[in-house]
Amino acid sequence: MVAYSWWLLAIALSVRPAWLDRLVGLPSIYGLHGMLGFLAIYAAYQHSDNSYSPSQLARDLGDWSFYGALAVLSYSVFFMSGWLTDRSRLLLSVKRMLEKVFRHQLSVWIHRLNLLIVVMIWLHTHLLLRVNQHLSFMMLFDLYTVVVLGVYAWKKWIAPDTYLTGTVMGNEARGESTRKVSVALEGTAAKLQPGDSLFLQFEGTSAVSKEWHPFSVTDDSQETLTFTISQHGDYTRRLGRVEPGTLVRLEGPFGRFESIIQGRKQDAPLVLLGMGAGVAPLLSLIAAHHTTRDIHLLWAVRKPEDAYYLEELAKYQAESDGRLHVTTSVGRFRRDDLVGVLSAEEVEKGEFFIVGPNPAVLANRRLLRRIGVGIQRIHDERLTM
Repeated sequence: MVAYSWWLLAIALSVRPAWLDRLVGLPSIYGLHGMLGFLAIYAAYQHSDNSYSPSQLARDLGDWSFYGALAVLSYSVFFMSGWLTDRSRLLLSVKRMLEKVFRHQLSVWIHRLNLLIVVMIWLHTHLLLRVNQHLSFMMLFDLYTVVVLGVYAWKKWIAPDTYLTGTVMGNEARGESTRKVSVALEGTAAKLQPGDSLFLQFEGTSAVSKEWHPFSVTDDSQETLTFTISQHGDYTRRLGRVEPGTLVRLEGPFGRFESIIQGRKQDAPLVLLGMGAGVAPLLSLIAAHHTTRDIHLLWAVRKPEDAYYLEELAKYQAESDGRLHVTTSVGRFRRDDLVGVLSAEEVEKGEFFIVGPNPAVLANRRLLRRIGVGIQRIHDERLTM
């Protein structure tokens, strides 16, 4: 029952409840989702190793469910999380090579086999005589199952009709591996806050997968949204094929950067550290706060020509009356770089926001800790699913 309850809770978290995102953030939701699946395997193993049923079908369903859950978990840990690949260059290289076969859409559907596993466990439980004779328990068991699976089905297949919709107005290259995609909304993203991201689904095109994918908003407009997208995964590498006029559904917004800023003192400097396309949500924060708060943007790019927002940043600097400072670097910032460009006040009082690929975010968190930045003042968004 512990394992089953945790699997149901993991499914409930997978629908990305907006209220919970604003409270703790999507990274924490995804982290709990993964840990529940991982720990449930241990509880399920204890059950299978210490229980017996006279029903052969019940035993088979239990065994198939356990080994199926173990296989899906192992696959998801490698392909859909960064628990291993973010900390090993070798594993990351292997993952990128295998993604030529195990593409993003396939990975999503393999992960959804957890739904079939839950149904098998549900049937397994109904076949156990010592359990199914307790009517009140079985009613509660069925109620929880139906509610969770119903919420999942509604959120994934019915609710999208209520999401924001828009049309692709522009899709242009920015550097060698980045695109700027503009979407004109049919309504207004009234709940959008600076630093937020949305999940996009491109309709009526075979250019990219029909699965949802998260992208960060680059500016603070609520009518036409701009997304700066790094083309490194198998999904994003095909975004150049998306034509203007393509219909888009948008789920969200998600994000906690703005609520964190509003909860901090007005005189606390904002230090924004972006790697490549990771500058996107930081630009929206700059657009919202460059005239009212001290901001220092640190932008690391692969090549000089990848610093494609310098003109916009120069405009913000001119409007900021000296509040906005911009430091760019070709290649990652090293410890000596950070020590040289950050003021003592920024290190002691600043709120740090890091956005970029997972390995780079983890590396920069370690660097900031080593130069004296408190962990409670370091916030990040990682460019991953």
